Amino acid sequence: MKLPAFFEPIVFGLLLSGLMSLVVSGIATWNALGFVADFTPRWLESWLFAWAVAFPSVLVIAPLVRRITRTLVARPTPN
Repeated sequence: MKLPAFFEPIVFGLLLSGLMSLVVSGIATWNALGFVADFTPRWLESWLFAWAVAFPSVLVIAPLVRRITRTLVARPTPN
């Protein structure tokens, strides 16, 4: 069962923000602490906090970034 197309931007934002915050929080946690014994739980705690901020941020910022992108990128001309 699939979600209606209406939800595509929300699902995209959820997945993108989740994966990006996972990677960035992992790098930041490793940079701050090194690979300590309790690295994984600290990383996951950091990631959940980061994702809670990243997801609504993506939903708010994405339309602005799309508009800016459209002004910077040439559109194909119809033949």
